[in-house]
Amino acid sequence: MSYQKYNNPLNSNNSAKKRKRQGTVLLSHDKHLLLIVIFLVIIGFLAIFSATAPKCMREGVSLISFLLKQGIFAAVGFVALAFFSNYDYHKLEKFNIKFLWFVLIMLCIVKFTPLGMEINGARRWLNLGFMQLQPSEFAKPLFCMLLASAFKDKVKIFEPKFLIKILIPLLILLFLVFKQPNLSMVIILLVTGFAMYIAAGGPLIILGIGGGLLGIGVISMIPKLLHGYQMDRINIWLNPGSDAQGKGYNIIQSLIAFASGGFSGTGYGGSIQKLAYLPECHTDFIFSIIAEEFGFLGCFFVVGLFAALVHRGLKVAKRCPDMYGKLLAIGITFIFGFQAFLNMSVASSLLPVTGVTLPFISYGGTSIVVFLSMIGILLNISRQRVKRIRTEVNE
Repeated sequence: MSYQKYNNPLNSNNSAKKRKRQGTVLLSHDKHLLLIVIFLVIIGFLAIFSATAPKCMREGVSLISFLLKQGIFAAVGFVALAFFSNYDYHKLEKFNIKFLWFVLIMLCIVKFTPLGMEINGARRWLNLGFMQLQPSEFAKPLFCMLLASAFKDKVKIFEPKFLIKILIPLLILLFLVFKQPNLSMVIILLVTGFAMYIAAGGPLIILGIGGGLLGIGVISMIPKLLHGYQMDRINIWLNPGSDAQGKGYNIIQSLIAFASGGFSGTGYGGSIQKLAYLPECHTDFIFSIIAEEFGFLGCFFVVGLFAALVHRGLKVAKRCPDMYGKLLAIGITFIFGFQAFLNMSVASSLLPVTGVTLPFISYGGTSIVVFLSMIGILLNISRQRVKRIRTEVNE
């Protein structure tokens, strides 16, 4: 009888009709995302201490000097993370122009004033005496914010408003970054912009035509556009043994570190390459030290953490109720994933040396503050969900 009652067409017609409506609710932050980032930061602390301890001994300073500096910046970064995770990301739009001017002015100060500091042939840092800043790092969240605002309603790249307020300022910014020179940062920003354009539903034919023309132009101008040392990096990547004691030294030592690590590694602190063999082992080549000390298993774990980070970021974007938040989350997530891919590819000689750090792990104060701030924005977006509320109306 019960079966007949609930499957009787008459009862079905007389039942209440269910209607769905959508509303936005605030939920807790994505705890999995936060846990992944904490793991990456802790791994970074361990790797930085191990990689810099021999350097500190040679220089006669405390063994925790680099770790202490990174810890201070990480603390600032986590404060920024806490702030942005509770600050409504919709309100960030009103700061777009101010943030743009701030970054442009900082880049100009680095380029045209004595405050700009040159290291290894690159003028990327702002020397404030008690600390150093890398203004180009701020271009990462800026790009995401500006393009998310521009593409949230409709992709209109040929409108005068977009050209004047978005495209021209970003091209000026890219030019200043390129002249530092910092080609790797330009690549990260451009590829992120293309990813956000596709995610926003921009016409692929325009992207194809523009990308084709840009590609032809870049290929024909490569000898003029690239600095001498950048062309050398490409040549050395193709044949590092051609200058094993010179320009190919770094990548050869990095590959030795990978080979020495094997499957399970030499153990924490057991790296030989960090003993003055591998330059910049606490920044650009920190993944090589991880590979040597923790082997394939350690590398697999780090790669898995970044894959999980990208997965959680895309999930946040998928669940976000508005296009601005979706695009902002996609841009931020893409930067994390793409930069991690570049760094690990360079360390393993899959790509030419680019001078890109490993997010959350490599030594760098400005970098970790900016990355943790971006994670804070991503956490705030994760709180915004679409909730379907079922209501019954009797007729």
